[in-house]
Amino acid sequence: MRARLRPPRTLKVTGMGRTYLVVTLGVGLGALNTGNNLLYLVLGLLLSVIILSGVLSERCLRDLSVRRVGSEGAFAGEPFAFRWALTRRQGHAFALTLSEVDVPLTGEGGVGHLPAGVEHVVRADLTAPRRGPVKLVGVRVTTTWPLGLFAKTRVFPLPGTLLVFPRRGFACATPEDAATGHVGEAYHPHRLDGTGDVAGLRELGEGEDARRVHWLKSASVGKLLKVEREREERRTYVLEVRAGLPEEALERRCEEVAEQAHRLLEAGHEVGLELPGQRLRPGAGSGQERLLLRALAWVGFEEQREEAA
Repeated sequence: MRARLRPPRTLKVTGMGRTYLVVTLGVGLGALNTGNNLLYLVLGLLLSVIILSGVLSERCLRDLSVRRVGSEGAFAGEPFAFRWALTRRQGHAFALTLSEVDVPLTGEGGVGHLPAGVEHVVRADLTAPRRGPVKLVGVRVTTTWPLGLFAKTRVFPLPGTLLVFPRRGFACATPEDAATGHVGEAYHPHRLDGTGDVAGLRELGEGEDARRVHWLKSASVGKLLKVEREREERRTYVLEVRAGLPEEALERRCEEVAEQAHRLLEAGHEVGLELPGQRLRPGAGSGQERLLLRALAWVGFEEQREEAA
């Protein structure tokens, strides 16, 4: 979604700007007390620079258009990549800084030069304090160009929702028992001889998968040698988050389940999820992990999920 409404403006004096204003005030007082024409000339120059800085800053913030690209995966308590797409219809803009407004996200991104007619993707490393949906209301664009005396800001209304996954890195034990037993002997067209540790090499037979060929060894002996691997045992697990947990215990359980699911899926197992009022069927791969993380992020925020839907 792209911001189309006319955004409000704000003006903030920077540290350098405060020093500049104090110097300007001192020169003005000196000119009044002494009547020195040179001081009046310097005072006029200082005031002209203030006006020029304001005019150029305002020109930088004109004709801008902001589109939120978002993030591929936001985890609580750690920096994640977040992007906005910024364009300008005409003219050039300099020293622009972008950030989300009125949300518990820390971090900002910037672009030094934005030419006209080019969409520039600005990347920032943001950090969210906790799991769950974060309601986004707008994007703040700030510039201190040309002299860094003042920071002029415009806020572009741009509603949206950022879903923050549970915190990673929580140490936990792997579940002892699988929920539905073994699935490791099931046929898979791309894994004819297992995916475990290397067991040895043998000559590639007719009709066998050439992707298992060890090319370095094959070149040394003059024939195609296939890598044989031990067959790993795969299981199906269904993890559970019980209803009625206190807020702190719920956060801890979601972090634990997320870490357990990550470890099991990396090991090649299938993982499902049992939540209050919701059940995810077991599956494998990165797509399944994404579904599990999204479901865990919404636990405890069901009302907001209905509003977003």
